[in-house]
Amino acid sequence: MSKKSRGGGGGAAAGEDPEDLSRSPLQAVLLADSFTLKFRPITLERPKVLLPLVNVPMIEYTLSWLESAGVEECFVFCCAHAQQVKEHLGKAGWTGKPAAREMTVTAVESHDAISAGDALRVMYGRGVIHGDFVLISGDTISNMNLKDALQEHKDRRKKDPLAVMTMVIKHSKPSILTNQTRLGNDEIVMAIDPETTELLYYEDRADVSNLYVTIDKDILASNPTLQLRNNMEDCYIDICSPEVLSLFTDNFDYQHLRRHFVKGLLVDDASPFTSIMGYKIYTHEIRSSYAARIDNFRSYDTVSKDIIQRWTYPMVPDVLSFGDRQEIKLHRQGIYKASDVTLSHSAQIGANSVVGNGTNVGENCKVSNSVIGRGCNIGKNVLIHGSYIWDNVIIEDGCKVSNSLVCDGVHLRAGAIVEPGCILSFKVEVGKNVVVPAYSKVALLPQPSNEDSDEELEYADTNSGVTDSPPFSSMRSADHPTVSDDDDLEASETGTCGVVGYIWENVDTGVQEEWRQSVAPIPKDKLEELQHAASFDDDDGSEDDFKNRPTVLDQDDDSDVSAVEDDDYSKFEKEVEETFQRALDGIHQDNLILEINALRLSYSLQHADCAGALFHSVMRSALVAAQSTNGNLLKTTAEALGKWKDLLRNYTKSVDEEMEILLKFEEMCQENTKEFSPLFSKILPYLYDKEVVSEDAILRWAEEKENADESDKVFVKQSEAFIQWLKEAEEEDEEEE
Repeated sequence: MSKKSRGGGGGAAAGEDPEDLSRSPLQAVLLADSFTLKFRPITLERPKVLLPLVNVPMIEYTLSWLESAGVEECFVFCCAHAQQVKEHLGKAGWTGKPAAREMTVTAVESHDAISAGDALRVMYGRGVIHGDFVLISGDTISNMNLKDALQEHKDRRKKDPLAVMTMVIKHSKPSILTNQTRLGNDEIVMAIDPETTELLYYEDRADVSNLYVTIDKDILASNPTLQLRNNMEDCYIDICSPEVLSLFTDNFDYQHLRRHFVKGLLVDDASPFTSIMGYKIYTHEIRSSYAARIDNFRSYDTVSKDIIQRWTYPMVPDVLSFGDRQEIKLHRQGIYKASDVTLSHSAQIGANSVVGNGTNVGENCKVSNSVIGRGCNIGKNVLIHGSYIWDNVIIEDGCKVSNSLVCDGVHLRAGAIVEPGCILSFKVEVGKNVVVPAYSKVALLPQPSNEDSDEELEYADTNSGVTDSPPFSSMRSADHPTVSDDDDLEASETGTCGVVGYIWENVDTGVQEEWRQSVAPIPKDKLEELQHAASFDDDDGSEDDFKNRPTVLDQDDDSDVSAVEDDDYSKFEKEVEETFQRALDGIHQDNLILEINALRLSYSLQHADCAGALFHSVMRSALVAAQSTNGNLLKTTAEALGKWKDLLRNYTKSVDEEMEILLKFEEMCQENTKEFSPLFSKILPYLYDKEVVSEDAILRWAEEKENADESDKVFVKQSEAFIQWLKEAEEEDEEEE
């Protein structure tokens, strides 16, 4: 098969003047089909990009970001449920009559494409791309500024027309226990040239059990210095030259964007046929901006919580408007409510929750860390925690929903219990007092049999074959008897009523592995099991043995390969902060300690490092709380320290560890969170009162500063009165003794 780039049809050829390309309007290709099955059974009835994310369709975040980033023309490629996507674009004002928008949107429809590769071949055939373009999926959320990445790409193209793609990546170290990122994705191994940021190796299916990867000797020979990274997240935001479309057209075996196209170019480039290909892919790492793709239910949960906690600003509920929905207002503790919500006086809406338009919440209800859509009716004494309740859902009295996803039109009869990890698809009905077991997937549509590949189309073709997905009348029954024709579910007794729908089975991993990509937190017993498996007995190997395991094979003795490490502690601190965010979402403190301890082992750090990083996370949460509510920073800090003091104490067993907190507090006041600087002397006594730091630690900190430069004594002097009080109290104690 020829691998030479075609010259026509897809846009500008490689030889065109880069200056001409730079004058072309910035275009984007948005894939409105994920070409995966991970969101089934939901996506049998609605395309993934139209699923609500904090009550706004996913595609709205992507389109709004593209428009804000300066994209002038966007082509939305529609395949599965194309009509629904096109109707949404028209209703939302992206297409149709000229609207007050800075970006024109055009829908491109094809029912023959079954992969991203097919989609790009269709785009090539349409001949609408005329220069560099942004390639993105409609399930990607970002607030990054594209300017720098675009300029880097264009500057490289001027020097080297074979630089066909720039991939946006972000630091996200996978858990040492699960080998997954916080988005639920398996760890990716990349080799990157530290000087040029060229991508040299990409593996998204690495065998993590061996603790090493195999890299071709030719790559090592040609690149004496490279970074081998397993702590990067692929954001699936690509800046592409028109040649990318040509390459897909010339190579029909390119289906998946990463496994086929990216890895294909990298392998070919390392082969003896480099003179034929020679195309290069580069990376652009974002550090302070947000970018994430919703690839599975865990990432759906993670990104939803990031949006609620405003990491995605301005893509947040009170700023991003959609359709005719009422204004959403932000209240204290990250609570968002529409103006027309009917809330009983005894109902409690907890932190990090959203309640949508026209929803009624009954007496003595408790909602925490959850999103409730519009038009829902929540009865009395209902408990909803860590869950996503979409539109027009009815939840009768006494129900309990934990860490689950409930789609439009679902009806939960009185006393029903939905255990963690469940997916209840559209219009499912759960009978009175029925318990839906953890990780169940229930839908009105039976499970199709054509689920052999992740690249298959999410298409509502229920006639193509159906597996034996049995309907059931009681989730308590192991045999799943047939649903009764009796529609009076409410009159049924516990254990004899049922659920109107079909049980779906996970054909890949089964229920045993459902926790990996679930909306529910990883169970404590699973974390303990994983930690036990990852621990090393003295007889089998020490922690030093673990650190010294090889990371590269097939390495010539003469090659000078340097796995250049960035500031490990700053990365550790970021990982701790991301883990702490999950605790804000309701994860049990014991689980949080397990995860932080696992991070400490993976970075080979000490308890004092954990103390400083965790303190940083707690103080950051107080700052975010104050900023999001225009509240008093001292008050939110006191609340945060009071809430998390026991967690901090877990890592401050010695004076040295307490000293680390004081030094970290100083650093924060001087560098990245200067808002705390004038409050240092007021917060220090609070740390003492809550026994986060002891008298010995404070006095030793002050003593060590005596011979320091004046610039290092700022906070000691600010706290002089309190330190003097501690000294006098100590002297009084000594006199009494």
